[in-house]
Amino acid sequence: MLIKKPSDILPSEITSETNYLNRRQFIRAGAIAGGAAFAPGALGALVPDQRGAVLPDVGKSPLSTDEDLNSYEDITTYNNFYEFGTGKDDPYRNAQDFEPRPWTITVDGHAEKTGSFHFDDFIKPFDLEERIYRLRCVEAWSMVVPWVGISLAEVVKSLKPTSKAKYVAFETLHDPVRMPGQRRRVLDWPYREGLTIEEATNDLSILAVGIYGKVIPNQNGAPIRLVVPWKYGFKSIKSIVRISFTERRPRTSWNMSAPQEYGFYANVNPDVDHPRWSQANERRIGAGLFTPRQPTQMFNGYGEQVAHLYKGLDLRRNY
Repeated sequence: MLIKKPSDILPSEITSETNYLNRRQFIRAGAIAGGAAFAPGALGALVPDQRGAVLPDVGKSPLSTDEDLNSYEDITTYNNFYEFGTGKDDPYRNAQDFEPRPWTITVDGHAEKTGSFHFDDFIKPFDLEERIYRLRCVEAWSMVVPWVGISLAEVVKSLKPTSKAKYVAFETLHDPVRMPGQRRRVLDWPYREGLTIEEATNDLSILAVGIYGKVIPNQNGAPIRLVVPWKYGFKSIKSIVRISFTERRPRTSWNMSAPQEYGFYANVNPDVDHPRWSQANERRIGAGLFTPRQPTQMFNGYGEQVAHLYKGLDLRRNY
């Protein structure tokens, strides 16, 4: 369930995760529903390049969930990022020496504004906002993550796609020297993902550059990753270097690897099981060994915002 009561405490005021959690608990208990969202900074987002640096001028979003957050440790040490290994702690261990700056993002395809953009120039026109979203992995585990990012809809709008742009495709950096997991042929590198133009311009879609009010760690997709909270986590591609506007549906990594298991849409759907396990419930990371699994929500609980995107689509066949 989404809330409509943005808080008054900004991630930029945080000195530790403990203070962050304590403040959110205090706000949750006393906040007044219906408040206005924090006003965006006039100069747009400026993302520091220091690891762990606090992000400035972060606004609050009325789209955030009020569920309990996972810890910073949970979020940064339990990851799927095959570019740094297939184990859950491999990205944390193997990404420490990865240097995500300088960074360039190439935009091509059916859009008026194309070319290669330095990361800072790409981000600067947009306002940073905290989005606390549920994250549901196709492996039937979940988290609640306080992302900091920019609106993908605003990014797409600024790039001025033409009427031929039906999809937005994304591509991860391909560099086996810097990303040692790419030396193994686990997938057809580079990692690729895509959305329909309607999905990309939905209010929930963001490009994340931080968590817990700080610069996003390497293992979580530095310096910039996609977050689409109503889809399984593999759709939220990390370390993006290319954004393409296409007329045809783009090929995506897991759909190419195992199309019978991973569809293009990959919407969270408790009624459609993975061929090898149920999707009816999920294990919340950090909840403890004896905590019961919780029921999975259709569209990960974001149906009110996104169900209209799939009107007339057979969600059992077009998974």
